Amino acid sequence: MKPLARLSLRFRNFLFFALLAMMSIGATLGALYIGYLRVGEVGVASGFIFAGVMAFFAQLAVTASIWFLFDENIARPIEKLAVSLRAKVHAKAGGIDAHEGRYLGDLVHATASVAEQLSNSTLVQASEVAQETAKLNADKARLTALLSDIPLAMVLISPNHQIVLYDSQAAGILSQVSPPRLNASIFEYFQEGPFMKAHKKMVETGSEQKFSDRSAHFAFQFEARIKPLDSGDGYMLVIDETQAEFAPEAARPVVFDFDLMEADSTTDLWTADLNDLTFVVFDTETTGLQPHKDEIVQIGAVRVVKSKIIAGEEINMLVDPGRPIPPASTKVHGITDAMVNGADTTIPATQKLHSFAIGSVLVAHNAPFDMAFLHNHEKEAGLSWDHPILDTVLLSAVLFGRTEVHTLDALCERLDVEIPPELRHTALGDAHATAEVLCKMLAMLQSRGISTLSEAVAEAKTHSRLLKDLN
Repeated sequence: MKPLARLSLRFRNFLFFALLAMMSIGATLGALYIGYLRVGEVGVASGFIFAGVMAFFAQLAVTASIWFLFDENIARPIEKLAVSLRAKVHAKAGGIDAHEGRYLGDLVHATASVAEQLSNSTLVQASEVAQETAKLNADKARLTALLSDIPLAMVLISPNHQIVLYDSQAAGILSQVSPPRLNASIFEYFQEGPFMKAHKKMVETGSEQKFSDRSAHFAFQFEARIKPLDSGDGYMLVIDETQAEFAPEAARPVVFDFDLMEADSTTDLWTADLNDLTFVVFDTETTGLQPHKDEIVQIGAVRVVKSKIIAGEEINMLVDPGRPIPPASTKVHGITDAMVNGADTTIPATQKLHSFAIGSVLVAHNAPFDMAFLHNHEKEAGLSWDHPILDTVLLSAVLFGRTEVHTLDALCERLDVEIPPELRHTALGDAHATAEVLCKMLAMLQSRGISTLSEAVAEAKTHSRLLKDLN
Protein backbone atom coordinates (compact mmCIF):
# COMPACT_ATOMS: atom_id res chain seq x y z
CA MET A 1 0.00 0.00 0.00
CA LYS A 2 2.96 2.38 0.34
CA PRO A 3 2.99 3.36 -3.39
CA LEU A 4 -0.66 4.42 -2.99
CA ALA A 5 0.38 7.02 -0.43
CA ARG A 6 2.18 8.90 -3.20
CA LEU A 7 -0.92 9.11 -5.41
CA SER A 8 -3.27 12.09 -5.30
CA LEU A 9 -6.53 11.82 -3.38
CA ARG A 10 -8.61 12.28 -6.52
CA PHE A 11 -6.73 9.55 -8.38
CA ARG A 12 -7.15 7.15 -5.43
CA ASN A 13 -10.89 7.85 -5.47
CA PHE A 14 -10.93 7.05 -9.18
CA LEU A 15 -9.13 3.76 -8.46
CA PHE A 16 -11.69 2.84 -5.82
CA PHE A 17 -14.61 3.25 -8.19
CA ALA A 18 -12.72 1.71 -11.13
CA LEU A 19 -12.04 -1.32 -8.95
CA LEU A 20 -15.72 -1.41 -7.99
CA ALA A 21 -16.78 -1.36 -11.65
CA MET A 22 -14.27 -4.01 -12.72
CA MET A 23 -15.10 -6.36 -9.87
CA SER A 24 -18.85 -5.91 -10.48
CA ILE A 25 -18.42 -6.69 -14.19
CA GLY A 26 -16.22 -9.67 -13.35
CA ALA A 27 -18.72 -10.97 -10.80
CA THR A 28 -21.58 -10.62 -13.30
CA LEU A 29 -19.67 -12.37 -16.12
CA GLY A 30 -18.60 -15.14 -13.74
CA ALA A 31 -22.18 -15.66 -12.58
CA LEU A 32 -23.42 -15.76 -16.20
CA TYR A 33 -20.77 -18.32 -17.11
CA ILE A 34 -21.67 -20.57 -14.18
CA GLY A 35 -25.36 -20.20 -15.13
CA TYR A 36 -24.52 -21.13 -18.71
CA LEU A 37 -22.75 -24.28 -17.53
CA ARG A 38 -25.90 -25.27 -15.58
CA VAL A 39 -28.29 -24.77 -18.51
CA GLY A 40 -27.86 -28.35 -19.61
CA GLU A 41 -28.79 -29.66 -16.15
CA VAL A 42 -31.65 -27.36 -15.07
CA GLY A 43 -32.84 -25.65 -18.26
CA VAL A 44 -32.27 -22.20 -19.74
CA ALA A 45 -34.65 -20.28 -17.46
CA SER A 46 -33.40 -21.85 -14.23
CA GLY A 47 -29.80 -21.43 -15.32
CA PHE A 48 -30.19 -17.71 -15.89
CA ILE A 49 -32.17 -17.25 -12.66
CA PHE A 50 -29.34 -18.97 -10.83
CA ALA A 51 -26.86 -16.68 -12.62
CA GLY A 52 -28.88 -13.61 -11.61
CA VAL A 53 -28.96 -14.63 -7.93
CA MET A 54 -25.23 -15.32 -7.96
CA ALA A 55 -24.54 -11.97 -9.63
CA PHE A 56 -26.65 -10.17 -7.03
CA PHE A 57 -24.79 -11.62 -4.06
CA ALA A 58 -21.41 -11.29 -5.77
CA GLN A 59 -21.98 -7.59 -6.47
CA LEU A 60 -23.21 -7.11 -2.90
CA ALA A 61 -19.98 -8.65 -1.59
CA VAL A 62 -17.89 -6.55 -3.96
CA THR A 63 -19.67 -3.33 -2.95
CA ALA A 64 -19.27 -4.13 0.76
CA SER A 65 -15.55 -4.82 0.28
CA ILE A 66 -14.96 -1.59 -1.61
CA TRP A 67 -17.01 0.36 0.93
CA PHE A 68 -14.86 -1.08 3.72
CA LEU A 69 -11.67 -0.02 1.94
CA PHE A 70 -13.06 3.44 1.23
CA ASP A 71 -14.29 3.89 4.82
CA GLU A 72 -11.07 2.61 6.37
CA ASN A 73 -8.67 4.58 4.21
CA ILE A 74 -10.55 7.77 3.30
CA ALA A 75 -13.84 8.46 5.10
CA ARG A 76 -12.76 7.59 8.64
CA PRO A 77 -9.35 9.35 8.38
CA ILE A 78 -11.11 12.49 7.06
CA GLU A 79 -13.52 12.39 10.00
CA LYS A 80 -10.65 11.94 12.47
CA LEU A 81 -8.70 14.72 10.76
CA ALA A 82 -11.67 17.09 11.20
CA VAL A 83 -11.99 16.17 14.88
CA SER A 84 -8.24 16.60 15.46
CA LEU A 85 -8.26 20.00 13.77
CA ARG A 86 -11.28 21.12 15.80
CA ALA A 87 -9.61 19.97 19.03
CA LYS A 88 -6.39 21.77 18.06
CA VAL A 89 -8.14 25.03 17.19
CA HIS A 90 -10.90 25.22 19.78
CA ALA A 91 -9.60 23.10 22.68
CA LYS A 92 -5.87 23.84 22.21
CA ALA A 93 -5.25 20.10 22.50
CA GLY A 94 -3.93 17.15 20.50
CA GLY A 95 -2.26 17.18 17.11
CA ILE A 96 -2.58 15.97 13.54
CA ASP A 97 -1.80 12.26 13.08
CA ALA A 98 -0.05 12.07 9.70
CA HIS A 99 0.00 8.27 9.75
CA GLU A 100 -3.78 8.13 10.24
CA GLY A 101 -4.27 10.24 7.09
CA ARG A 102 -1.46 8.72 5.04
CA TYR A 103 -3.81 7.99 2.09
CA LEU A 104 -5.38 11.46 2.01
CA GLY A 105 -2.67 12.94 -0.15
CA ASP A 106 -1.81 16.58 0.42
CA LEU A 107 -4.88 17.13 2.61
CA VAL A 108 -3.21 15.86 5.77
CA HIS A 109 -0.04 17.87 5.14
CA ALA A 110 -2.03 21.06 4.43
CA THR A 111 -4.06 20.50 7.61
CA ALA A 112 -0.92 19.93 9.66
CA SER A 113 0.56 23.14 8.24
CA VAL A 114 -2.56 25.12 9.18
CA ALA A 115 -2.54 23.58 12.65
CA GLU A 116 1.12 24.51 13.11
CA GLN A 117 0.46 28.11 12.07
CA LEU A 118 -2.47 28.26 14.47
CA SER A 119 -0.30 26.84 17.24
CA ASN A 120 2.34 29.50 16.63
CA SER A 121 -0.32 32.21 16.71
CA THR A 122 -1.75 30.68 19.87
CA LEU A 123 1.65 30.75 21.55
CA VAL A 124 1.99 34.45 20.80
CA GLN A 125 -1.51 35.10 22.11
CA ALA A 126 -0.83 32.95 25.16
CA SER A 127 2.25 35.02 25.94
CA GLU A 128 0.23 38.23 25.68
CA VAL A 129 -2.55 36.73 27.81
CA ALA A 130 0.01 35.61 30.40
CA GLN A 131 1.32 39.17 30.67
CA GLU A 132 -2.19 40.56 31.08
CA THR A 133 -3.02 37.82 33.60
CA ALA A 134 0.04 38.76 35.65
CA LYS A 135 -1.18 42.36 35.71
CA LEU A 136 -4.67 41.25 36.73
CA ASN A 137 -3.24 39.07 39.51
CA ALA A 138 -1.22 42.03 40.76
CA ASP A 139 -4.37 44.19 40.72
CA LYS A 140 -6.26 41.45 42.53
CA ALA A 141 -3.53 41.24 45.18
CA ARG A 142 -3.72 45.02 45.68
CA LEU A 143 -7.51 44.79 45.94
CA THR A 144 -7.21 42.01 48.52
CA ALA A 145 -4.74 44.07 50.56
CA LEU A 146 -7.06 47.08 50.39
CA LEU A 147 -10.09 45.11 51.52
CA SER A 148 -8.13 43.71 54.46
CA ASP A 149 -8.17 47.20 56.01
CA ILE A 150 -11.91 47.72 55.53
CA PRO A 151 -14.23 46.14 58.14
CA LEU A 152 -16.99 45.47 55.62
CA ALA A 153 -18.44 42.52 53.79
CA MET A 154 -19.13 43.38 50.17
CA VAL A 155 -21.08 41.81 47.32
CA LEU A 156 -21.16 43.31 43.82
CA ILE A 157 -24.44 42.64 42.04
CA SER A 158 -25.36 42.97 38.36
CA PRO A 159 -28.43 44.87 37.06
CA ASN A 160 -30.11 41.44 36.80
CA HIS A 161 -29.49 40.85 40.52
CA GLN A 162 -26.83 38.17 39.93
CA ILE A 163 -23.69 38.02 42.10
CA VAL A 164 -20.63 39.34 40.24
CA LEU A 165 -18.12 39.66 43.12
CA TYR A 166 -17.91 38.72 46.78
CA ASP A 167 -15.12 38.78 49.35
CA SER A 168 -14.38 36.14 51.97
CA GLN A 169 -16.22 38.08 54.66
CA ALA A 170 -19.38 38.12 52.56
CA ALA A 171 -18.84 34.45 51.71
CA GLY A 172 -18.86 33.62 55.41
CA ILE A 173 -22.19 35.38 55.86
CA LEU A 174 -23.88 34.09 52.70
CA SER A 175 -22.80 30.52 53.45
CA GLN A 176 -25.13 30.53 56.46
CA VAL A 177 -27.96 30.37 53.92
CA SER A 178 -26.47 28.74 50.83
CA PRO A 179 -22.98 28.33 49.34
CA PRO A 180 -21.80 31.68 47.91
CA ARG A 181 -21.67 31.45 44.14
CA LEU A 182 -20.97 33.74 41.21
CA ASN A 183 -23.95 34.22 38.90
CA ALA A 184 -26.35 33.10 41.65
CA SER A 185 -29.41 35.26 42.25
CA ILE A 186 -29.10 37.47 45.31
CA PHE A 187 -32.65 36.41 46.17
CA GLU A 188 -31.38 32.96 47.08
CA TYR A 189 -29.95 34.68 50.16
CA PHE A 190 -32.37 37.54 50.88
CA GLN A 191 -36.13 37.96 50.82
CA GLU A 192 -37.08 39.66 47.58
CA GLY A 193 -39.71 41.98 49.10
CA PRO A 194 -37.60 44.10 51.51
CA PHE A 195 -34.61 43.93 49.17
CA MET A 196 -36.46 45.21 46.11
CA LYS A 197 -38.20 47.94 48.14
CA ALA A 198 -34.77 49.33 49.06
CA HIS A 199 -33.53 48.77 45.49
CA LYS A 200 -36.42 50.73 44.01
CA LYS A 201 -35.73 53.66 46.33
CA MET A 202 -32.00 53.49 45.48
CA VAL A 203 -32.80 53.69 41.76
CA GLU A 204 -35.21 56.60 42.27
CA THR A 205 -32.89 58.66 44.49
CA GLY A 206 -29.53 57.51 43.16
CA SER A 207 -28.28 57.19 46.73
CA GLU A 208 -27.39 54.52 49.27
CA GLN A 209 -30.31 52.79 51.02
CA LYS A 210 -30.43 50.80 54.24
CA PHE A 211 -32.71 47.87 54.84
CA SER A 212 -33.36 45.27 57.50
CA ASP A 213 -33.87 41.72 56.38
CA ARG A 214 -34.31 38.24 57.66
CA SER A 215 -32.61 36.00 55.10
CA ALA A 216 -34.47 34.03 52.48
CA HIS A 217 -34.20 30.88 54.58
CA PHE A 218 -34.65 32.74 57.88
CA ALA A 219 -31.25 31.64 59.05
CA PHE A 220 -30.22 35.07 60.36
CA GLN A 221 -31.25 38.72 60.44
CA PHE A 222 -29.11 41.83 60.04
CA GLU A 223 -28.91 45.38 58.79
CA ALA A 224 -27.43 45.98 55.35
CA ARG A 225 -27.26 48.69 52.74
CA ILE A 226 -27.13 48.84 48.98
CA LYS A 227 -25.51 51.59 46.97
CA PRO A 228 -25.35 52.30 43.23
CA LEU A 229 -22.09 52.18 41.33
CA ASP A 230 -20.75 55.34 39.76
CA SER A 231 -20.71 53.61 36.39
CA GLY A 232 -24.44 53.03 36.61
CA ASP A 233 -23.97 49.29 36.07
CA GLY A 234 -25.23 47.21 38.95
CA TYR A 235 -24.90 48.00 42.62
CA MET A 236 -23.11 46.96 45.79
CA LEU A 237 -24.40 45.25 48.93
CA VAL A 238 -22.51 46.21 52.11
CA ILE A 239 -22.68 44.60 55.56
CA ASP A 240 -20.77 46.40 58.30
CA GLU A 241 -18.72 44.87 61.08
CA THR A 242 -21.49 45.14 63.69
CA GLN A 243 -23.40 42.39 61.91
CA ALA A 244 -20.69 39.73 61.82
CA GLU A 245 -17.43 38.76 63.39
CA PHE A 246 -14.74 39.97 60.99
CA ALA A 247 -11.00 39.56 61.20
CA PRO A 248 -9.76 42.73 59.48
CA GLU A 249 -6.16 41.65 59.78
CA ALA A 250 -6.84 38.47 57.81
CA ALA A 251 -6.41 38.20 54.06
CA ARG A 252 -9.58 39.01 52.15
CA PRO A 253 -9.51 37.10 48.86
CA VAL A 254 -12.20 38.06 46.39
CA VAL A 255 -14.05 35.94 43.86
CA PHE A 256 -15.27 37.83 40.80
CA ASP A 257 -16.04 37.79 37.11
CA PHE A 258 -16.86 41.24 35.75
CA ASP A 259 -18.11 39.73 32.50
CA LEU A 260 -21.22 38.75 34.47
CA MET A 261 -22.07 42.42 34.87
CA GLU A 262 -23.20 42.51 31.24
CA ALA A 263 -24.66 39.01 31.10
CA ASP A 264 -28.37 38.49 30.57
CA SER A 265 -30.33 36.70 33.24
CA THR A 266 -30.61 33.04 32.23
CA THR A 267 -34.22 32.04 32.85
CA ASP A 268 -34.59 29.23 30.31
CA LEU A 269 -31.54 26.99 30.56
CA TRP A 270 -32.53 24.97 27.52
CA THR A 271 -32.45 27.85 25.05
CA ALA A 272 -29.56 29.79 26.60
CA ASP A 273 -26.18 29.87 24.91
CA LEU A 274 -23.85 27.21 26.29
CA ASN A 275 -21.32 29.90 27.15
CA ASP A 276 -23.88 31.70 29.32
CA LEU A 277 -24.80 28.68 31.42
CA THR A 278 -23.57 27.76 34.87
CA PHE A 279 -22.47 24.15 35.25
CA VAL A 280 -21.84 22.17 38.42
CA VAL A 281 -19.46 19.34 37.57
CA PHE A 282 -19.46 16.64 40.22
CA ASP A 283 -18.18 13.18 41.01
CA THR A 284 -18.76 10.65 43.77
CA GLU A 285 -16.69 7.93 45.35
CA THR A 286 -18.70 5.03 46.73
CA THR A 287 -18.57 1.81 48.73
CA GLY A 288 -19.08 -0.17 45.53
CA LEU A 289 -20.47 -0.20 42.01
CA GLN A 290 -24.10 -1.14 42.74
CA PRO A 291 -26.22 1.96 43.44
CA HIS A 292 -29.15 -0.08 44.77
CA LYS A 293 -27.11 -1.33 47.71
CA ASP A 294 -23.93 0.79 47.94
CA GLU A 295 -23.51 4.30 49.38
CA ILE A 296 -21.53 7.51 48.73
CA VAL A 297 -18.30 8.06 50.71
CA GLN A 298 -17.12 11.29 49.05
CA ILE A 299 -18.56 14.11 46.93
CA GLY A 300 -16.52 16.56 44.88
CA ALA A 301 -17.94 19.39 42.78
CA VAL A 302 -16.71 22.51 40.99
CA ARG A 303 -18.58 25.33 39.26
CA VAL A 304 -18.08 26.44 35.66
CA VAL A 305 -19.40 29.89 34.75
CA LYS A 306 -19.04 31.29 31.22
CA SER A 307 -16.89 28.29 30.27
CA LYS A 308 -14.42 29.03 33.10
CA ILE A 309 -13.79 27.09 36.29
CA ILE A 310 -14.38 29.38 39.27
CA ALA A 311 -11.48 29.01 41.70
CA GLY A 312 -12.64 28.59 45.28
CA GLU A 313 -16.21 27.58 44.41
CA GLU A 314 -16.05 23.88 45.09
CA ILE A 315 -17.27 21.08 47.33
CA ASN A 316 -14.91 18.49 48.74
CA MET A 317 -16.52 16.47 51.51
CA LEU A 318 -16.28 12.99 52.94
CA VAL A 319 -19.58 11.22 53.58
CA ASP A 320 -20.33 8.63 56.26
CA PRO A 321 -22.05 5.78 54.39
CA GLY A 322 -23.38 4.22 57.60
CA ARG A 323 -21.68 0.93 56.77
CA PRO A 324 -18.14 -0.45 56.53
CA ILE A 325 -16.20 0.49 53.41
CA PRO A 326 -15.00 -2.70 51.63
CA PRO A 327 -11.20 -3.01 51.37
CA ALA A 328 -11.51 -3.43 47.59
CA SER A 329 -13.18 0.01 47.34
CA THR A 330 -10.63 1.59 49.67
CA LYS A 331 -7.91 0.27 47.36
CA VAL A 332 -9.43 2.36 44.54
CA HIS A 333 -10.22 5.68 46.24
CA GLY A 334 -8.14 5.42 49.43
CA ILE A 335 -11.02 6.30 51.79
CA THR A 336 -11.22 4.31 55.02
CA ASP A 337 -13.82 3.94 57.77
CA ALA A 338 -11.70 6.08 60.09
CA MET A 339 -11.64 8.93 57.55
CA VAL A 340 -15.45 9.16 57.30
CA ASN A 341 -16.05 8.81 61.03
CA GLY A 342 -17.89 11.96 62.15
CA ALA A 343 -18.50 13.21 58.59
CA ASP A 344 -21.94 14.19 57.30
CA THR A 345 -24.23 11.30 56.45
CA THR A 346 -25.69 10.93 52.97
CA ILE A 347 -28.78 13.11 53.41
CA PRO A 348 -27.13 16.35 54.66
CA ALA A 349 -24.25 15.81 52.22
CA THR A 350 -26.58 15.56 49.21
CA GLN A 351 -28.56 18.56 50.48
CA LYS A 352 -25.36 20.62 50.42
CA LEU A 353 -24.64 19.53 46.85
CA HIS A 354 -28.21 20.38 45.87
CA SER A 355 -27.88 23.91 47.29
CA PHE A 356 -24.55 24.29 45.49
CA ALA A 357 -26.24 23.35 42.18
CA ILE A 358 -29.32 25.62 42.29
CA GLY A 359 -29.98 27.09 38.85
CA SER A 360 -27.16 25.08 37.25
CA VAL A 361 -26.72 22.30 34.72
CA LEU A 362 -25.33 19.15 36.35
CA VAL A 363 -22.37 17.52 34.59
CA ALA A 364 -20.75 14.16 35.32
CA HIS A 365 -18.70 11.52 33.55
CA ASN A 366 -21.01 8.50 33.32
CA ALA A 367 -23.85 10.46 34.92
CA PRO A 368 -26.30 7.53 35.31
CA PHE A 369 -23.96 5.99 37.90
CA ASP A 370 -23.55 9.11 40.06
CA MET A 371 -27.16 10.24 39.71
CA ALA A 372 -28.44 6.83 40.80
CA PHE A 373 -26.81 7.35 44.21
CA LEU A 374 -28.34 10.83 44.52
CA HIS A 375 -31.80 9.55 43.61
CA ASN A 376 -31.60 6.81 46.25
CA HIS A 377 -32.21 9.31 49.07
CA GLU A 378 -34.06 11.96 47.07
CA LYS A 379 -37.43 11.70 48.85
CA GLU A 380 -35.93 11.16 52.29
CA ALA A 381 -33.81 14.31 51.88
CA GLY A 382 -36.74 16.33 50.53
CA LEU A 383 -34.92 17.03 47.26
CA SER A 384 -35.81 16.98 43.59
CA TRP A 385 -32.90 16.35 41.25
CA ASP A 386 -34.65 17.84 38.24
CA HIS A 387 -31.62 19.71 36.88
CA PRO A 388 -30.67 19.42 33.21
CA ILE A 389 -27.80 16.95 32.92
CA LEU A 390 -24.86 16.69 30.54
CA ASP A 391 -22.72 13.58 30.40
CA THR A 392 -19.15 13.97 29.16
CA VAL A 393 -19.22 10.38 27.91
CA LEU A 394 -22.02 11.25 25.48
CA LEU A 395 -20.44 14.59 24.56
CA SER A 396 -17.24 12.70 23.75
CA ALA A 397 -19.21 10.41 21.43
CA VAL A 398 -20.74 13.48 19.75
CA LEU A 399 -17.35 15.09 19.17
CA PHE A 400 -15.03 12.14 18.59
CA GLY A 401 -17.32 9.38 17.33
CA ARG A 402 -18.93 6.44 19.06
CA THR A 403 -16.15 3.99 18.22
CA GLU A 404 -13.50 5.92 20.19
CA VAL A 405 -12.65 5.17 23.83
CA HIS A 406 -14.60 7.49 26.16
CA THR A 407 -13.09 6.88 29.59
CA LEU A 408 -12.10 9.92 31.63
CA ASP A 409 -8.42 9.01 31.24
CA ALA A 410 -8.79 8.74 27.45
CA LEU A 411 -10.59 12.08 27.27
CA CYS A 412 -7.96 13.80 29.38
CA GLU A 413 -5.20 12.41 27.18
CA ARG A 414 -7.05 13.45 24.02
CA LEU A 415 -7.65 16.99 25.27
CA ASP A 416 -4.31 17.51 27.06
CA VAL A 417 -5.86 17.62 30.54
CA GLU A 418 -3.56 16.39 33.28
CA ILE A 419 -4.84 14.64 36.40
CA PRO A 420 -2.16 14.42 39.09
CA PRO A 421 -1.87 10.71 40.01
CA GLU A 422 -2.60 11.43 43.66
CA LEU A 423 -5.92 13.09 42.70
CA ARG A 424 -7.14 10.37 40.34
CA HIS A 425 -10.11 8.51 41.84
CA THR A 426 -10.72 11.27 44.37
CA ALA A 427 -14.09 12.95 43.96
CA LEU A 428 -12.73 16.50 43.68
CA GLY A 429 -9.78 15.49 41.49
CA ASP A 430 -12.01 13.69 39.00
CA ALA A 431 -14.62 16.48 39.11
CA HIS A 432 -11.95 19.08 38.38
CA ALA A 433 -10.57 17.05 35.47
CA THR A 434 -14.09 16.56 34.09
CA ALA A 435 -14.68 20.32 34.38
CA GLU A 436 -11.51 21.04 32.39
CA VAL A 437 -12.64 18.55 29.76
CA LEU A 438 -16.09 20.17 29.67
CA CYS A 439 -14.65 23.66 29.09
CA LYS A 440 -12.72 22.42 26.06
CA MET A 441 -15.70 20.45 24.80
CA LEU A 442 -17.99 23.49 24.98
CA ALA A 443 -15.74 25.35 22.55
CA MET A 444 -15.67 22.35 20.22
CA LEU A 445 -19.46 21.94 20.36
CA GLN A 446 -19.99 25.57 19.40
CA SER A 447 -17.56 25.20 16.51
CA ARG A 448 -19.93 22.53 15.16
CA GLY A 449 -22.93 24.83 15.44
CA ILE A 450 -24.21 23.28 18.69
CA SER A 451 -24.78 26.45 20.69
CA THR A 452 -27.61 25.74 23.17
CA LEU A 453 -28.23 23.16 25.86
CA SER A 454 -31.20 21.69 24.01
CA GLU A 455 -29.06 21.21 20.89
CA ALA A 456 -26.28 19.56 22.92
CA VAL A 457 -28.74 17.17 24.60
CA ALA A 458 -30.39 16.33 21.27
CA GLU A 459 -26.99 15.38 19.84
CA ALA A 460 -26.16 13.38 22.98
CA LYS A 461 -29.40 11.42 22.67
CA THR A 462 -28.29 10.09 19.28
CA HIS A 463 -25.68 8.08 21.19
CA SER A 464 -28.07 6.71 23.83
CA ARG A 465 -27.17 3.15 22.83
CA LEU A 466 -23.75 3.87 24.30
CA LEU A 467 -25.09 5.36 27.54
CA LYS A 468 -28.54 6.48 28.67
CA ASP A 469 -29.25 10.21 28.53
CA LEU A 470 -30.97 11.29 31.77
CA ASN A 471 -32.88 14.34 30.50
